[in-house]
Order: sequence, then C-alpha cells, then structure tokens
Amino acid sequence: MNLVVDVGNTLVKMAVFSGKTIVYKKIVVKNDFDKTLDLVLEEFSEVRKAILSVVGSFSEKSTSRINKHFQTIYFTPESKMPFLNEYTTPKSLGVDRLALVSAAFDQFPGKNCLVIDMGTCVTYDFINSEGHYKGGAISPGINMRYKALNAFTERLPLLDVNAPENIIGNSTQTSIHSGVVFGISFEIDGVISQYKQENKDLTVILTGGNAHFLRDRLKNSIFANSNFLLEGLNFLLEYNQTA
Repeated sequence: MNLVVDVGNTLVKMAVFSGKTIVYKKIVVKNDFDKTLDLVLEEFSEVRKAILSVVGSFSEKSTSRINKHFQTIYFTPESKMPFLNEYTTPKSLGVDRLALVSAAFDQFPGKNCLVIDMGTCVTYDFINSEGHYKGGAISPGINMRYKALNAFTERLPLLDVNAPENIIGNSTQTSIHSGVVFGISFEIDGVISQYKQENKDLTVILTGGNAHFLRDRLKNSIFANSNFLLEGLNFLLEYNQTA
C-alpha cells in the first residue's frame, strides 16, 4: 500500500492506495496534517511507501515524520518521468502538472491527451500519442475570476461560485455569475475544439476541485476525474522505484 501526499498552497490532499485503488482520502489544512497522519499510521499499518509533492510550503517537522515512517520519494521536476518532456523551462514546470501528465500517460497509453485542471488556475497540458509532453496553457480559475472582479473595481461585490440559469444576467450578481461561469466554459470548449482540430482522436480529461461543477456545461466529450492528480502521483511512486 502507498501513501500519496499532495501539498498545495493552503490544503494538503492525502490518499492511501491499494494498487491503483484509493482506499482512503482526506483533504485537510496544513495545521491538521500531523493529526491526520496519525490516523493513517493507526488504520493503515500496511503502508510502506510514500510520495510527497509540494507546491506550497511544508514544515520540516511534517516532512521528517513522513520520512521516518515510510520509504519516501520527494517528487520534483528532476524526478524520473515516464514521458519525454519538451517544455523549454522544465525546472519551472509545476509538479502538479507533471503528475497530471503522468496520469494521462499511464491511463491513456498511445493517445493524444489534453488534461484540464480546474484549480486555483486553469491549466491545460498536452501529451501526444508518442508520449511527448508539449506544454499547454495557464489561465485564471473560477474563484480567481470572481476575486479579480471585486479587487480591481470599486463597486462589484465578491460572490461565491454559483451556476447561472441564463446567459443574460438581469442584475449585477447574475451578470457576474454569467460572465465568470459561461466565460470559463466557453474558454474551455474553445481550447478543446482547437486541440481537436490539430490532433486526431483527442482524449480530454477534466480534473480539479471545480471539474464536476463544469462538466455538464461543456459541449465537448470529456472524462471527469477529481482524483487524477493523486493517481498520477501514485503511478510516479511506483515508476521511480522501478525505473
């Protein structure tokens, strides 16, 4: 059994895998990580290996605890990858994007894949059927768009994410919801359509916190998998021990 730890800017995602199946998953704030790790150690004594991926900051104490209890791989852009990375600035490439591409390589071998991650930012990452990672794009995520409208204007309110019923907003609030939600949906559909024009038999995977919120709003056929990044890290843990 494996432990996967994905550290973001504010939250930590933890998952225990038996083979390729998630048997336990928890998302916590960083201050609650050690308490949750204690629960994992108590309930899953069979776990021997771990992978740690850090995008934000993570305390040395928590890192040391993982190293103490498990055979740990610290995942970085310098780790072994199963695909050919053609990104021109590979050291600046986020480990989360690398994990997502690895999941696509593992689960859709020999396919042209576009992975769209709906996190703080929307990231688009493309790997072709030959296993060459080409790069992608980064744009503001849903919450960032709501916050930007509030932060860079004097009178627009900060709203929570909400699905608009109509593209025509008949109030300031419904206009904001329409602009943000329809805007990001049209963006994603447009990007997918462009990739489909240039790449035959494209497989599209939508993941991240807002994946299921947007899935039914997209015209294109996609796979929605909120655990795709965790699955990619689990694959990389096995790959880096055997490669």
